[in-house]
Amino acid sequence: MRKIEAIIKPFKLDEVKEALHELGLQGITVIEAKGFGRQKGHTELYRGAEYIVDFLPKMKIEVVCPASLVERAVEAISAAARTGRIGDGKIFILPVEDVVRIRTGERGEDAI
Repeated sequence: MRKIEAIIKPFKLDEVKEALHELGLQGITVIEAKGFGRQKGHTELYRGAEYIVDFLPKMKIEVVCPASLVERAVEAISAAARTGRIGDGKIFILPVEDVVRIRTGERGEDAI
């Protein structure tokens, strides 16, 4: 099993969710986040004063899936989240040792 963590632009969330749903992935976790990478934020003007916005709004998506689905899930996220501009995000893939469903006690892939 693997955990896929993707940092994407907020307006791409619905497209990524639909792409994952089409693969048959049932559960995702979405977290509102702020951060920056190479784009390092931007400056804005408010009431005549210029200030730097260095933490930009992002969405963090977490999905745990069988190892056999990882490449297709990564491709789906990449295609759905890509705008071609700086700040499109990153995808991280992590190993998962075990999963336990709290309600039933199921373990492993049965618990996903």
